[in-house]
Amino acid sequence: MQLNRRGFLGFGAGALVCAALPKFALAASSAADTRFLLVLLRGGLDGLHALQPIGDPAFAGLRGSFTQAQGQPQALRLDSDFALHGKLQFCAELFAGKQFLPVLAVAPPYRQRSHFEAQDCVENGTTGTSGTTGWLNRCVAALPGSKGLALSAVMPLAMRGSGDVSTWSPPLTNGVDPILWRQLQQLYAADAVLAPTFAAIDTRMESMGTAERGGMRLPQAMAAAAKFMSASTGPRIGFVEDTGWDTHGGELAVLDRKLAELDAGLKGFHDGAAPIWGNTVIAIVTEFGRTAAINGTGGTDHGTGGISFLAGGAVKGGRIAGDWPGLAKNQLNEGRDLLATTDMRALFKGVLRDHLGLDLAALSGRVFPDSAALVPMNGLLRG
Repeated sequence: MQLNRRGFLGFGAGALVCAALPKFALAASSAADTRFLLVLLRGGLDGLHALQPIGDPAFAGLRGSFTQAQGQPQALRLDSDFALHGKLQFCAELFAGKQFLPVLAVAPPYRQRSHFEAQDCVENGTTGTSGTTGWLNRCVAALPGSKGLALSAVMPLAMRGSGDVSTWSPPLTNGVDPILWRQLQQLYAADAVLAPTFAAIDTRMESMGTAERGGMRLPQAMAAAAKFMSASTGPRIGFVEDTGWDTHGGELAVLDRKLAELDAGLKGFHDGAAPIWGNTVIAIVTEFGRTAAINGTGGTDHGTGGISFLAGGAVKGGRIAGDWPGLAKNQLNEGRDLLATTDMRALFKGVLRDHLGLDLAALSGRVFPDSAALVPMNGLLRG
């Protein structure tokens, strides 16, 4: 697929209009015409706020007054133990339709608290933080004839390698250079003193319009992914990223906005990818979770165990997956954050095996090197 910025006429608030080129004609859905989209939320989503474990006896003491603060939306109960944040309305609708699956206590093999290293581990698909290629690119290469697309101004590590992968982003205005902004974000995030200041600036940047800041927000990126991936010659594998999830302070307001954008992004993809929705899996992941307790600035600090979500017509949803470790003091990792009980690679391996048809030899030796001992998660998709 030749990606051409002129192939798009422009951006709307929640959708993109594709140029009328024959190669972008919508494809008819078929059993073999599967699609996989990875959405990486950079910064560390607070999974305990997005999916609230209301049935855990320790949750009320840790988060009760926080989640019920004035102006907070009513949580959306999924079952007796868990509720979605009130801004995730469309996610709740997908859950009711059995097309949305939260996966508990997930983390990459890296279990420390550096944004850079954790994101590298998520993207490179190994147990370490070094490497020049990504597991998503290796997945593309392992599927003959497949193509990949990263909706990003810069090729992300997850998509680097020898596989047939392209990047696409809208033409930028005279806003902030996205490469420079990402580098600054990573540098400031590594400094405990400067991180809150940069986070406040980043929040202001996120609140600007797309044209104003010269970039693409999550709803627009996911709508664009839907257009590309629905095309008859479109990519089988896609990647979307979003920043601004590092909530050391003022978390309630930030996540009200960010979770609403995530919800709008899912709806935008759902609506724009109707012909392929039934054969699509979207994996929403983040590099780590947050502390169980709220800090003195109304936020949370870096943790380990996080949350992942699967969405799509091919997902066996309407339930909660994974092993819940508990929030009591003696159940927390180092007494401060959620214990990770699921290796993120096991989640990915289960999806790639059952959805894209990759065999275990390719998954364990090529896509996720030296992971033969790691059993793929079962039962994530419809039979």
